[in-house]
Amino acid sequence: MGNAAVRRRMSAAEYLAWEREQPAKHEYHLGDVFAMAGGSPRHDFLSNAVGAELRASVRGTGCHVLSSDQRISARQGERYVYADAVVVCGGVRTEPGESDVLANPTVVVEVLSRSTETSDRGERWEGYQRLPSLTDYLLVSPWHVRVEHFRREGDGSWRYRVHERGDTIALANGAQVSVDAIYDGAFELPAD
Repeated sequence: MGNAAVRRRMSAAEYLAWEREQPAKHEYHLGDVFAMAGGSPRHDFLSNAVGAELRASVRGTGCHVLSSDQRISARQGERYVYADAVVVCGGVRTEPGESDVLANPTVVVEVLSRSTETSDRGERWEGYQRLPSLTDYLLVSPWHVRVEHFRREGDGSWRYRVHERGDTIALANGAQVSVDAIYDGAFELPAD
């Protein structure tokens, strides 16, 4: 999903209260509120496909896969975002005082689009890296069979790897996801 337009400025508390009443999703960054644009059929398909494959791979491990409707605190009081899919392991922890703002994502997935790619590789990635719970960040291309995988190493550094047709993504929690399974049928649908 892309950032469509800036709505107006508000505090984080105002945003959270206001956002809960809105029919459409909005993100928040340092006082600015952004309406989220809809994705292409291929974008939506890939979001669901990666979520389904993650769910199958973490079933029975105590991890949970959440959809793009889950608000994430990328930095308390400063940045709230929605990813295309999220995995949480070890129990869901929310931001203090909130019941619907995820504070401990383990895996975050963003399906790229022309309108979000720069942010997904820049500001969002920068914010996600600050989350101590995050172990894996996946960027899924809607244009090619290609998943970019950033995985946190034991020393806190990030390892980058590109996965393509025939590859298996090995997450830090031991789960494995087939790239071919994610993309099966995706290119039959239009993209942005």
